[in-house]
Amino acid sequence: LGWKFYDADDYHSPENKKKMSEGVPLNDEDRIPWLCALHDILRREDSSREDAILACSALKKMYRRVLVSGASAIESNQPEQPGENAALKILFVHLDGPIDIIAGRLAKRRGHFMPPELLKSQFDTLEPPSAPEHFITVSVEKSLPEIVLEIKRAIFQG
Repeated sequence: LGWKFYDADDYHSPENKKKMSEGVPLNDEDRIPWLCALHDILRREDSSREDAILACSALKKMYRRVLVSGASAIESNQPEQPGENAALKILFVHLDGPIDIIAGRLAKRRGHFMPPELLKSQFDTLEPPSAPEHFITVSVEKSLPEIVLEIKRAIFQG
């Protein structure tokens, strides 16, 4: 697409990376500053009228609200109102699949701070997107070209 790409894992604090590398799952307190920093990146791109893709494990509905609206989403637990600091328009792509397939892929990953043993905690934390969130769900059991095509269709047709 020619869009800027951000991997949210690159923006974790050293403390978060250390915690995960030791097999300790992150909690909300660990994740909120990280998500706020990611919101700021997306806000900057939006202000520059740039399109961007962010790969991020926004596991909970609240985390996705923070990406859309920033820190105020935590305080009010509601999306921001138009005219305040307008919420970003984000299409969330929920890559969905069985834990065994995802575990197999994680086991092949080398040099990453998150060990495959933390996958179950992520599945336990996961709140799949639902209405009224702006999202699509794509199966990871499809081929990579099929996944990309489905996402591109959603971006350009929806």
